[in-house]
Amino acid sequence: MAVATASYTPRLLEKYNKEIVPVLQKKLNRNNRLSLPRLTKIVLNMGVGKALQDKERIKVAAEQLALITGQRPQITKARFAVSGFRLRAGNEIGCRVTLRGKRMYEFLDRLINIALPRIRDFRGVNPKSFDGNGNYSMGLTEQLVFPEIDPDTVNFTQGMDITFVTTTRSDDEARELLRLFGMPFRDEAK
Repeated sequence: MAVATASYTPRLLEKYNKEIVPVLQKKLNRNNRLSLPRLTKIVLNMGVGKALQDKERIKVAAEQLALITGQRPQITKARFAVSGFRLRAGNEIGCRVTLRGKRMYEFLDRLINIALPRIRDFRGVNPKSFDGNGNYSMGLTEQLVFPEIDPDTVNFTQGMDITFVTTTRSDDEARELLRLFGMPFRDEAK
């Protein structure tokens, strides 16, 4: 992983400032660049349900999430007891990372250009997975699509949820922002 220096600017942040902002200003008919949609954070979440039987899984999942993001994950614990799942309040059931700033843009760059193309039979991400407030969520079925994870050392595959939080309230504006970043949305015309 590259070491961030004070003068280093991520590639997608430069692209946002130089290419995406003028396109959005023209398309949305706004002059104030602060009113344009922008990415505020990316949240990665791994729900490790098998951690109830095997305590080692949560540690392995947290290590892999740290390798993928370059940031130490927070271990999440169950808030409620659910007897059907044999779950008690306080059990460790997952891990999550919130990326902001330069790390966020670096992760987005690696996700779009390296990880998503490595998915078998990939036809694009769902363009309808917005929450109505301009935030986009997607899921990955395994962590092996990231080049930081060595497939020879992986004992089990673990999925993850990725949420992109934007400043806009409009799903269409957020979709256009992510499309300009290079997010490969699936064509729904079929």
